[in-house]
Amino acid sequence: MPELPEVEVVRRGLERWVAGRTVAGVDVLHPRAVRRHLAGGEDFAARLKGHRIGVARRRGKYLWLPLDDTDQSVLGHLGMSGQLLVQPESAPDEKHLRIRVRFQDAAGTELRFVDQRTFGGLSLHDNTPDGLPDVIAHIARDPLDEVFDDDALFTALRLRRTTVKRALLDQSLISGVGNIYADEALWRAKLHYERPTSTLTRPKSAELLGHVRDVMNAALAVGGTSFDSLYVNVNGESGYFDRSLDAYGREGEPCHRCGTPMRRRPWMNRSSYFCPRCQRAPRAVS
Repeated sequence: MPELPEVEVVRRGLERWVAGRTVAGVDVLHPRAVRRHLAGGEDFAARLKGHRIGVARRRGKYLWLPLDDTDQSVLGHLGMSGQLLVQPESAPDEKHLRIRVRFQDAAGTELRFVDQRTFGGLSLHDNTPDGLPDVIAHIARDPLDEVFDDDALFTALRLRRTTVKRALLDQSLISGVGNIYADEALWRAKLHYERPTSTLTRPKSAELLGHVRDVMNAALAVGGTSFDSLYVNVNGESGYFDRSLDAYGREGEPCHRCGTPMRRRPWMNRSSYFCPRCQRAPRAVS
């Protein structure tokens, strides 16, 4: 699933090209793309028709389009391969086109949801008083949110019996951080992924959070991280932060800080990449 920088890049594109436009019609071309909308594709299309799209919003990895004249929003689940593309109406259909949203204006473009693996989709939900789709009301604020509470995160980390990477990926504590950016931030902070959160001092916690923000902002500046053609922005362009990675995917390559070969270890059905010299394992794991 794309992480915060990739989703924010898509959000910005939707804000530019879709906000303020009124839906003329919706074509649901694959039922799995609306499986989270329990009433089905026809209901989904009927409920969007005639409504004006507001400014796209995001919390962590979650993206949604408010409907300006209702208390509902269209939540986008990008999954592993979902793409929200703004395309000319005359452009040929993509092979894995799942949903088409047409607009009433004469701009000549439409919004398309393309998903090769069909893990993602669109669904319509009621909003909470804070304007979030109700199904993601439990998701914590992300570190780029201007009202993110750094002190509350430190307190939660100290009280939890968990390890630092698990905490970074816990969307109820801090949202938007996935495997790639967790490894990058931990490398910058010289922290092993199995370091118990209860051992983090306030300065070290603040340092780690600063690195999380720095690596996400750096990724945002170059359009996010793309390892293949599945993640693209609304214009179909890939990001290239993968060229700047210090940890993720660099097994066997020299650490950019000390030259020690980087290592990879299986971790929660994923992989963790780290420097065995800069990021010493805690004694309980050694």
